[in-house]
Amino acid sequence: MRASACLLFGCLSMLGGPLVATRGPAQTLTTYGSPGLIDMPTAEVFPDGTLALTTANFENTSRNTLAFQFLPSVYGTFRYSFLRDFDSGVGLSRYDRSFDIHFQLREETARGPAIALGLRDFGGTGIYASEYLVATKHLAPSVSVTGGIGWGRLAGRGGQRNPLSVLDGRFDTRPDSNAGGIATTGQLDFGNWFRGDAAFFGGVKWDVNSRLTLTAEYSSDDYAPEAQRGLIDVRSPINLGATYRFDNGVSLGGSYLNGSTLALQLSYAFDPRKPKAPGGQGAAAPALLPKEQVALASWNLPGDGTSPDSQVTAELRRNLKGQGLRLIGFSQNKHRTDVTVENLRYGAAAQAVGRTARVLANTLHPEIETFVITLAEDGVPITTITSQRDDLYALETDVDGAWRSLARSQIADAASAISGQDQAAAFPAFTYRFAPYTQLSFFDPDEPLRYELGAQLEADFQPAPGLTFSGQLRQPVVGNLDNDTRPSNSVLPRVRSDWGRYAADSDLRLSHLTADYQWRPHEDVFARVTGGYLEQMFGGLSAEVLWFPVGSSLALGAELNYAKQRDFDGKLGFQDYDVMTGHASVYYKTRGDYHVQVDMGRYLAGDWGTTLTVDREFNNGFKVGAFATMTDVSSAEFGEGSFDKGIRIEVPVSWFTGKPSRKKVTQVIRPVLRDGGARLNVRNRLYETVRDNRGRELAAGWGRYAR
Repeated sequence: MRASACLLFGCLSMLGGPLVATRGPAQTLTTYGSPGLIDMPTAEVFPDGTLALTTANFENTSRNTLAFQFLPSVYGTFRYSFLRDFDSGVGLSRYDRSFDIHFQLREETARGPAIALGLRDFGGTGIYASEYLVATKHLAPSVSVTGGIGWGRLAGRGGQRNPLSVLDGRFDTRPDSNAGGIATTGQLDFGNWFRGDAAFFGGVKWDVNSRLTLTAEYSSDDYAPEAQRGLIDVRSPINLGATYRFDNGVSLGGSYLNGSTLALQLSYAFDPRKPKAPGGQGAAAPALLPKEQVALASWNLPGDGTSPDSQVTAELRRNLKGQGLRLIGFSQNKHRTDVTVENLRYGAAAQAVGRTARVLANTLHPEIETFVITLAEDGVPITTITSQRDDLYALETDVDGAWRSLARSQIADAASAISGQDQAAAFPAFTYRFAPYTQLSFFDPDEPLRYELGAQLEADFQPAPGLTFSGQLRQPVVGNLDNDTRPSNSVLPRVRSDWGRYAADSDLRLSHLTADYQWRPHEDVFARVTGGYLEQMFGGLSAEVLWFPVGSSLALGAELNYAKQRDFDGKLGFQDYDVMTGHASVYYKTRGDYHVQVDMGRYLAGDWGTTLTVDREFNNGFKVGAFATMTDVSSAEFGEGSFDKGIRIEVPVSWFTGKPSRKKVTQVIRPVLRDGGARLNVRNRLYETVRDNRGRELAAGWGRYAR
């Protein structure tokens, strides 16, 4: 206690006066995968938007962490730890899941430290459950000191009476949090936070150069749960560490813990806004041709008994196809043309609009002065953009031409139906895709990672605008997804917890087989009806309506479903269970990168509740978010995890390749999959189908208009 107090008071005395200018955010991560010293946190944060992956290994422990700087002053982490022989009383190792959150209350300045408040393991089993208040200050550009006070696990060494007891005597005692036992995870132990003994911790960090950092800390964590089980030998409160950083975002660290243990750590931190591959590797936008050359082009001249209109249409369709755009509607008069296109290639809808405008300028006679471009999805018109041909030429070499073109364009809701002479050529349409697939399942207590690799055939047939027949077949080839032998112990209808049987009892499987019809019943309103085998576990009928004004950040939706559970073999049969489900939804796009979605209604197991989803989506389409569902199912009925929650990451393929693409790779990380709060998986839900082409999203990506 004396050593920790001296260190803390020494640090605080140095933090009080005017010192040197501050330096940038933290670049070293703790064994818990967050900015800090070695085990102890600092008050630093990642650069805004940073995503970091860390694995730390020592003795009988492995900690694997995903961290994300969700707000400039707030980061969160999800950790999956392996503690060998931790539950030795029943001969089991422990796979532990935990969440942390860190709030920077004050940024570092020349006269004062950064100050932060944090919670560790606030929704897990409680093995690492702790809270802290910490301050960090740079004494020189390369040297920083940290001092803090911790509760819970961070009060294991040198604990003393809680200073918060002066406010309320209940802070003197800390109720058990089930740490070290077989616990029901997921419950938030509000009643434990900042209660019980408190202890000081601190340390110093020295950046020897831009790559190497040396760290020393006094740790208030005595590793009591591990030491009691003989899994670690704790001899000293002093931890020493070194971290070496590479240019590609990878950091390699080593530390000496507790005076007895060597730890190795590998971290990778990156900014999702900076793609792995440089952009612009796709074909450049077509250069604008002189108007005189366009006027003299063969398709703009009569001849050989073929009408000029049919020649123009064929040439326009060919040129648009070369730019990854499908022409589904075309009409023109003396001074105006109306075209409806589907974007098959570009992640930013504005880029599709810009490419369309250039193709029109290079194809249509110069008498056509006004371009009216409608973006459609699955044959349904979404949004109409009106621009002038002369503006395209006038802004061609303007440094800020893309954004000036936005100011000169009009964005409005599209008409309810497609008009134009090209529909006969656009429909019917048939497409198919044959490719490998991967299916992953995380955090099974018997096998932390389960996977399945196989071949997938998917086909779509569109006989008319808005109507799509779609099917998908999957043939597993290799994996362990079907090796799950743990039977479901759910007391609820087993709408998701029997997932292992769907993998084990099926070979060639029908993933979905649906008929989907979408249309526009009214201005700013979209509608969908889907029927058939909706997903791997359920078939039925789904109906949805969405109100989404073209210039609004707010959208409202409602969905009603009749779902019947499919047989485990993945063929055409059904089981006895059926249910009516449905949700009312609110969607909101903030001024920044954030999307908020609230769904309220009835879930597959018959429970009623609400799902809150918050995503941060960058302009390049990279998305990181989290969701949580609370229903009228109690934590005891829900089982392990207490309620449904998870993290989802969506990465556009163009982020890896640098080439334009609408394809995305999506992964949901769920601590545990149970039956409460389970929602039907329906393809082509309207908000996700529509939003990229509506006004706010369209305008946000307008920087790509000229690319």
